[in-house]
Amino acid sequence: MGLSAFLAKNAERPRPVRWAASPRFCGEDGAPELWELRCLSAEEDESLRRSCAHCVPLPGRRGQFMTETDAGEYLGRLAAACTVYPDLNDRALQDSYGVMGAEQLLRAMLTAGEYAAYLEKVQEVCGFSRTMEDEVEEAKN
Repeated sequence: MGLSAFLAKNAERPRPVRWAASPRFCGEDGAPELWELRCLSAEEDESLRRSCAHCVPLPGRRGQFMTETDAGEYLGRLAAACTVYPDLNDRALQDSYGVMGAEQLLRAMLTAGEYAAYLEKVQEVCGFSRTMEDEVEEAKN
C-alpha cells in the first residue's frame, strides 16, 4: 500500500450533505426542501478564520495587541460558505428578504432556533467534533 494511499487521486472527496434546515420551506410535493451543504478544505477554513480575526489591545500593556476571532462572525461566514443550495448569493433571493449578502440572508431566512441547528449541522459536515459554541462555553468557564 505505502504512500500511494495518500496521493490526491486516491483520496476520497467529502460528499455534499442534503438536509432539511427548516420545515417552513416546502417543495411542490409538500415535503421540506433539502438544503445542500459542503465540507470546506482546511485552507478555505483558515482563510475564513483569518477574515474574522481582529487585533485588540492588551489591557494594561501599552502598544501590545493580541488577535481575537469573532466566533459569531466566523460561524456565519462558515455557514454561508458551506451552503451550496439554496444559492445564498442569488440576487432575487436576497431581494425577497430585503438583505444584501449571503450571511445576512441566512440569518433572515431562518428562525433563531433553526439558525443555531444549522450552525451545528455545518460544523458536523466540516468534521468538527466539538462545535464553536462548545469552545466558547469552555473558554467562559
